Amino acid sequence: MKPMTKNGLLLIIVAVLAFAPLILTRDAQFSGADDQAKQAISTLNPNYVPWFKPFWKPPSAEVESFLFALQAAIGSGFVFYYLGYSKGKHSASQKDQP
Repeated sequence: MKPMTKNGLLLIIVAVLAFAPLILTRDAQFSGADDQAKQAISTLNPNYVPWFKPFWKPPSAEVESFLFALQAAIGSGFVFYYLGYSKGKHSASQKDQP
């Protein structure tokens, strides 16, 4: 199998895996884990009082999404910087050996 054909096949498989859940669950309500946990707790114990409240609530959902994405980007930046640094260090040590 040619590499281009193999890559095209892999791209199609990835696209199907990414979009199949969206197509198969058209009427589903997508909610976050926090909302699901809040609903489960209120079902189990209607008199539950939270232990604390957030000290700052973002002004809008867009700001909250931006902060979440920023947190993910910073975290992945650290992880991939470390991986690249480790790979470079390993390659440099292999080059120095006779």
